[in-house]
Amino acid sequence: MKARDTVRARGHPLVQGTHTTTFEVTKDETLTLAGDCIIGIAADKGAADLAPDLKALLSDDRAVLTTRLIADDQVVVVRSRGSSGLTLDHPGDLVWRRSDFVSDRTVAVRSDHTAAALPREFIDALRRSANLVVELEVEIPEGA
Repeated sequence: MKARDTVRARGHPLVQGTHTTTFEVTKDETLTLAGDCIIGIAADKGAADLAPDLKALLSDDRAVLTTRLIADDQVVVVRSRGSSGLTLDHPGDLVWRRSDFVSDRTVAVRSDHTAAALPREFIDALRRSANLVVELEVEIPEGA
């Protein structure tokens, strides 16, 4: 079983990409220096807006999420896990976490990337306000 969705956002001159445990994409139109985990703003979706079939699969502890982050010619592939604790009902934010912590903003846990782990060339593209495309593909591996 697989499901997909796409979120479109953009970078901002204040994208820092220095947070060591998360990265975030938000519907908010502005960014301050306090948002060191935020890599994209003005997103067209929050967690609550994700496709129902994707949300259903993400809410399974066996789920594996592959997220492709695309800005200009930079592509970063992030691997994460789903969780039965996910509610996916935040209206404006999407957060990928290294830990197992979940909140209404959490899209995935046990991510192999955080904002600080993203390539600096990718962060530089976002600082130039590049468009950000976030492609999500979740699956429950066979036999899991």
